[in-house]
Amino acid sequence: MKNNIKFLRKQLGLRQEDVANTLNVTRQTINAIENNKYNPTLELAMKLAKLLDTTVDKLFTLCD
Repeated sequence: MKNNIKFLRKQLGLRQEDVANTLNVTRQTINAIENNKYNPTLELAMKLAKLLDTTVDKLFTLCD
């Protein structure tokens, strides 16, 4: 699964640490998600989408 979290996060002027603190996860978790090394839970994906002012389906795309 790919995502555009980093792009949207930077557009909002947020650091990985800012996102992590807001969502009560570690910065390493956000880094792993951004680099497609970890797929978040549905709950975390929904929280990320809300924070980044988008929808889950616009935030994440399935790889073929």
